[in-house]
Amino acid sequence: MLFVGAYERQLDDKGRLALPATFRDRIGEHCYLAKGLDKCVTVVPAATFEAEAELLAARVRNGEVSRNQLRALASSAILASLDKQGRVIVDEQLRAYADLHPGAPVTVAGSFDRLELWAPERFQTVNVEGTGDLAGVT
Repeated sequence: MLFVGAYERQLDDKGRLALPATFRDRIGEHCYLAKGLDKCVTVVPAATFEAEAELLAARVRNGEVSRNQLRALASSAILASLDKQGRVIVDEQLRAYADLHPGAPVTVAGSFDRLELWAPERFQTVNVEGTGDLAGVT
């Protein structure tokens, strides 16, 4: 189960985002939305997120990761479900973190085991940097 590709969508006035049809079945009945790396919002299938949460908690107990990082992730996470139109509600706090605005475009990008929701300009920047890294241009 891989999430690949990038799609342009629009956040509606109620903060709902229709996920691309190709991703909906892979997300499953429930998913978690949380702060992601580089100021995106991650959308993670529930089983994947819960397994990662257990690993992160263990890493905190072993002193490998700070408790503050665990707190930041846990406090930002929201358990969500897709509605019948395949939409998910993106919480106001998460929208602010990723600079996503109602009525504005959003890039929905696959990241193998999760989706990432990006402000298009920010996605363009990280995508160009990543493409340079792949091409050996740094």
